[in-house]
Amino acid sequence: MTFILRTTLAAAAIAASVTAAFAAASTTPTVYQPDPALKTASLSELQARVRQACSVTQARMQSVSEVSLSRKCDCYAGRTMRSLSSDEVQAYRDTGVFNDGARAKAFGAIDACKLQRPTL
Repeated sequence: MTFILRTTLAAAAIAASVTAAFAAASTTPTVYQPDPALKTASLSELQARVRQACSVTQARMQSVSEVSLSRKCDCYAGRTMRSLSSDEVQAYRDTGVFNDGARAKAFGAIDACKLQRPTL
């Protein structure tokens, strides 16, 4: 009886740790809630959000001011949003992050606008 109980507890512990490991490896945080304003945002508002996220992220990565990146991040946000299909825009509205297709296009815009690629 003790053996069965120990085996069951060990299996449960392993299952819990595997689940936690998969959750930790996910690209989307498990407690992340997209901003409800994304659902009704216009394309220009979405582009402004992408531009702001670019400025913050790139300034941190390059140790420069956000203002110094305004032209490059404007390039990035414009290129990225113009390249997205309506399905990709909707996925961004639904989740607050780019899906795989949109992410590939965003990386192309990062390169074209001479920004640093973030490490994933």
